Amino acid sequence: MNNNKVIKKVTVVGAGFVGSTTAYTLMLSGLISEIVLIDINAKKADGEVMDLNHGMPFVRPVEIYRGDYKDCAGSDIVIITAGANQKEGETRIDLVKKNTEVFKNIINEIVKYNNDCILLVVTNPVDILTYVTYKLSGFPKNKVIGSGTVLDTARFRYLLSEHVKVDARNVHAYIIGEHGDTEVAAWSLANIAGIPMDRYCDECHQCEEQISRNKIYESVKNAAYEIIRNKGATYYAVALAVRRIVEAIVRNENSILTVSSLLEGQYGLSDVCLSVPTIVGVNGIEEILNVPFNDEEIQLLRKSGNTLKEIIKTLDI
Repeated sequence: MNNNKVIKKVTVVGAGFVGSTTAYTLMLSGLISEIVLIDINAKKADGEVMDLNHGMPFVRPVEIYRGDYKDCAGSDIVIITAGANQKEGETRIDLVKKNTEVFKNIINEIVKYNNDCILLVVTNPVDILTYVTYKLSGFPKNKVIGSGTVLDTARFRYLLSEHVKVDARNVHAYIIGEHGDTEVAAWSLANIAGIPMDRYCDECHQCEEQISRNKIYESVKNAAYEIIRNKGATYYAVALAVRRIVEAIVRNENSILTVSSLLEGQYGLSDVCLSVPTIVGVNGIEEILNVPFNDEEIQLLRKSGNTLKEIIKTLDI
């Protein structure tokens, strides 16, 4: 890709809750001129496409249709949401072997028809499956991206904004590491208008209780479990997170997002995909930033990465 490339076609593999909602957010965005929806259940995909197309008079023109893997040809971005869903009481890591086997077929089919797209992995456990996708596809590392902790970071910013009564868009904070149980809240860099969180809380007088770091962290980390317990699946916010990543690529924004990608020595980690602040543009991963996290956060990040590496060793890829 060059920086003059116009991205016009996106394929979404998987027409379940996340895939169909992602197609919906992309349809509303006006960013894409062609969206293909692929699913092993063609009838389900046909129904989703029909439902989406009936809203066409309300949005900018976009062609949406159900396709097969051959329709990946010409896609600029292929978004993978297919796989077994996380069930109540099941961790994202519990899914890994099931979904690794599913991905062997999916990636093989995609690369048969397209070896020049950006692969955006959303299926959980997203960090391991991003690594699996990188290995199976043979794509350059910049073209294999996981949705990572973009959603966790949004949850973190939302909860902080609720506590301090400030627009969530003006809260700057990151969740890094695994999208899962070993994720890390980077409190050392959390700020509002450049004011560190602790100082802001000391001075704002908006509430009577000091911020509970552990309470907010646990709420972020366990959010998916609670949503799954209450309604069976998470899909609205993750679809918006995927749309945000696609937007950064399509518009060549060089936006800083906590996507998951291959680390090669950054923060003392190699040969694993994890989320850290990363510049995302038309080429996918433009640059992984060297952010000055504190020593404790870096140690926790390394622990997160090494935990995933141990799981990767058990996979047949």
